[in-house]
Amino acid sequence: MTESHVGRVIDARKAEGRGALISYLPIGFPDLDTSVDAAVALAENGVDILELGLPYSDPVMDGPAIQAATQQALANGFRLSDAFTAVERIRARVDVPVVIMTYWNPVLQYGPTRFADDLKSAGGAGLITPDITPDSADDWIAESERTGLDRIFLAAPSSSDARLKQIVAASRGFVYTVSTMGVTGARADVDAAARGLVTRLRDAGADRACVGIGISTAEQVAEVLEYADGAIVGSALVSSLADGGVAGLARTAAALSGRR
Repeated sequence: MTESHVGRVIDARKAEGRGALISYLPIGFPDLDTSVDAAVALAENGVDILELGLPYSDPVMDGPAIQAATQQALANGFRLSDAFTAVERIRARVDVPVVIMTYWNPVLQYGPTRFADDLKSAGGAGLITPDITPDSADDWIAESERTGLDRIFLAAPSSSDARLKQIVAASRGFVYTVSTMGVTGARADVDAAARGLVTRLRDAGADRACVGIGISTAEQVAEVLEYADGAIVGSALVSSLADGGVAGLARTAAALSGRR
């Protein structure tokens, strides 16, 4: 089986005594070309792993900044095939792993086998699937085994110990650790529950736990990386791109990564 590109990057950062900075942006916001340039700018300004969101018409866990961005991408005519185009174009310019975050329904409609093949051939590293659990992901687990793509499941503070063990066993790349319950968005304080959840994931056998949802400042990134393997920043970057364009986004990424 192909070694996880995502896992290699996280392990390399850990060996350097620091964690990974992971970014989230929707594909196609504000348009496809700019979203590609934005992802490249993130990679060139200290982001270790790129998480690209597939715009979806009925998001269940996205805060207002991300919802507005994905609605704009859809209004501009985003098609699912654009995701593979974006991944291919980004990977041609930067050697940073790219994972797609998507609700399961678009994958199901496209066809899990076709989706896995197209993501793999575009140079993608894997999928984050927020709305399916390992026990309902047999099709995706089989396809990711076949193609070597990473499969990243979410763990929440409300998850039972048995569920956490199941998530750890099924995940490859990292476990996406949800720091606060509810929708995503920048928060003044990252929920202390994240620290406890990472401890529980370690007890369940997790090698790599990355915390997302609620991280928006360099101080919060540093705080999370004291105990987790990666910090995931989303809404703050989406807002930065919306307000300041690619140049503003690059400055924000540099500040978050300590490359000011």
